[in-house]
Amino acid sequence: MTDVFAPSPRPAHRLIPSQFPPIGLFDTVATAADLSAVMELVGWTNDRLVAERINRLPQSEWVYGAPNSSIVMAAFLHVAPGGMRFNGPELGAWYAADDIRTAAAEVGHHLRREAVARNAATMSRTYRAYTATLLGDYLDIKGQQLTRPDVYASERYEASQKLSEDIRTAGGAGLLYDSLRRRTGINVVAHRPRNILDIVQTDHFEITVQATARMIDVRQLSK
Repeated sequence: MTDVFAPSPRPAHRLIPSQFPPIGLFDTVATAADLSAVMELVGWTNDRLVAERINRLPQSEWVYGAPNSSIVMAAFLHVAPGGMRFNGPELGAWYAADDIRTAAAEVGHHLRREAVARNAATMSRTYRAYTATLLGDYLDIKGQQLTRPDVYASERYEASQKLSEDIRTAGGAGLLYDSLRRRTGINVVAHRPRNILDIVQTDHFEITVQATARMIDVRQLSK
């Protein structure tokens, strides 16, 4: 199979839980040396895993000195245990979607899984929406669910993490892939912080799910 590469959707949409405030730690720092000092001062490097991750990320990939730099760096340094579909636990990535409805379907799926794990009938959470421009050419595996069933496996991430981390190691930008949560939806995962530009916070949403139903209720909150 010949690899195909394509640009990311523009803009790319991302939802972040509002419980994680947009701390501007990286936004006003002028140099990488200043950034290391500020991180230590505010205690980010007290977290052993965060300290290890920023050391895995080349300084040439650090983003700072621009609005919303902290949002980008947090995506790479604060990682779910075990990683996610297209990143392992060593470094995070920037996940986004072609449409805010696709982004809502993705976070709603994970919120429902959390409700099941907590034995809760329903769960609600508020999110901040961001748009961004993602530079680079992304490995395009859209339409390959039959030829890459291990990569698209619903609950197993071994193959997808290996594919994506091989791309990261080789210097690639990331991947484009079909959403498993919204038909016709497209997702993108970016592995290069410096490729994430023009980040703008847009709307706030409340998303509600039921543990035993697929319906996702999305309510835009007043600004």
